[in-house]
Amino acid sequence: MKIVSARDFNLQREVDYGTPEQNEAVHAIIRSVRQEGDAAVLRYTESFDGVSLTAEQLRVTEEELKAAYDKVEPSFLQAIREAADNIRAFHMKQKRNSWMDLQPDGSLLGQIIRPLKRVGVYVPGGKAAYPSSVLMNVIPAQVAGVPEIVMVTPPATGGKAGIDPYTLVAAAEAGVTEMYRVGGAQAIASLAYGTDSIEPVDKICGPGNIYVALAKREVYGAVDIDSIAGPSEIVVLADDTANASYVAADLLSQAEHDEMASAILVTPSQRLAEEVSAEVQRQLAELPRRDIAAASVDAYGAIIVVDTLHEGIQIVNKLAPEHLEIMTENPMEHVGLIENAGAIFLGAYSSEPVGDYFAGPNHIIPTNGTARFSSPVDIDDFIKKSSMIYYSKEALLRNGETIMQLARHEGLEGHARAIQVRLDNEKKAVDGDGE
Repeated sequence: MKIVSARDFNLQREVDYGTPEQNEAVHAIIRSVRQEGDAAVLRYTESFDGVSLTAEQLRVTEEELKAAYDKVEPSFLQAIREAADNIRAFHMKQKRNSWMDLQPDGSLLGQIIRPLKRVGVYVPGGKAAYPSSVLMNVIPAQVAGVPEIVMVTPPATGGKAGIDPYTLVAAAEAGVTEMYRVGGAQAIASLAYGTDSIEPVDKICGPGNIYVALAKREVYGAVDIDSIAGPSEIVVLADDTANASYVAADLLSQAEHDEMASAILVTPSQRLAEEVSAEVQRQLAELPRRDIAAASVDAYGAIIVVDTLHEGIQIVNKLAPEHLEIMTENPMEHVGLIENAGAIFLGAYSSEPVGDYFAGPNHIIPTNGTARFSSPVDIDDFIKKSSMIYYSKEALLRNGETIMQLARHEGLEGHARAIQVRLDNEKKAVDGDGE
């Protein structure tokens, strides 16, 4: 793993908006699904996934779900339930209530908070199935009170035999209400616009390949989406007290995601830098996904040696990483100086996988430096807010002239007259009472 100075380090990453051919393919798929509905979905499913289905077979049945429970180990079921409990407990603390504020003049101002009615969750197939991501997408929506949570996933996540049973069990435990065997851009189009078999949703969340990401980008506006996620990232800020084997293992835990993941150590310790560099190579040789991790480390990995921890913190804030681990002698002394990070892990035993799977905070976290202005998924992603205004007669009489002045300053006479007609009417009523 290359060791560089802060002066020589430059990580250039761009959001992947796909090739023109990929964008055109996605546009064509979405157009076909909007026009043909189930027929297009079934055609693309056979073409891309090699699975021939009827419309009636798109939805996962209760019998299939029961069979999935029979296929998973009791230890997995126990683990997924414990993780779900932790995730649910963490997100319960994020709940907010509607509120109203009664003013002295009798006016009432407030905010009404309601859950979205229907949310779609995309669960990828491909290289691996990730039941943990099912929990992280679904449970915040469930805690927010979303009554209809729909999961779509490619029809052969578990091979030609069908959907991965671990994914199905995780979905059931998390609170999914409907499951469909459809993937790719055609799944996103189905969720956004609906077909005879799949009703449209209000929001789509969940990761996917470039075609899924481009499809989400195209349907945004017809529905809400979570984000266009980039490759996984980890930055470890460590001093001379850090354990090199721990640091190396945590860097590789993200590098093994895919070839474009980034794993970076920032440290003022030349000794630690050299030990971690050697330890990464040693652990890589024993890693089952070593080819993927090695490509990631070579292209996007680095060990940045800084003069001071303060300089290291400045680099961290500039990188705005998805995951930040602070492995220093007193990590709590530094956490308050971190301005930009999706999730912060403190101390030698807070390894990033603790957050990925079990602790409770959401592992769907902003990437590509977007932690500068965005946050991990939480229940606010699954609610909508309505302002509420009840203005009393007394309040309008007192403030009407001010409102009209502001409206006329903007050249909106109709706005002003909507107030004026009420003031004039009240004046006539008062004058009439006086005669």
